[in-house]
Amino acid sequence: QVQLVESGGGLVQAGDSLRLSCTASGEIFSRLAIAWFRQAPGKERVFVAAISWSAGRTDYADSLEGRFAISRDNDKNTVYLRMDSLKPEDTAVYFCAASLRFYASYAHKYEYWGQGTQVTVSS
Repeated sequence: QVQLVESGGGLVQAGDSLRLSCTASGEIFSRLAIAWFRQAPGKERVFVAAISWSAGRTDYADSLEGRFAISRDNDKNTVYLRMDSLKPEDTAVYFCAASLRFYASYAHKYEYWGQGTQVTVSS
């Protein structure tokens, strides 16, 4: 069983940066592909970014590549999402998800999900 815990969210102003963390329990973390999704109020959950177990492969939502960067530290069982030049439309609950295979944006394929961390960007 894998448990994922997101952290690092908060209230920031437009133009600021944040780094979210997704920390996992369990010994198989280094074998897991990890993705970030987000869900804005009243909207569906959408894909943000994903990283393979070795960090050799990453994928981003087209609209976010260049502002967001995903990385991982397998020694710390943690995946990071660096978010720069934040905009009010980035306001959402951010979730991390994990799977033994790299599924990129296919949310229904992920086996494990965290509870989410709120990011609010004020204008």
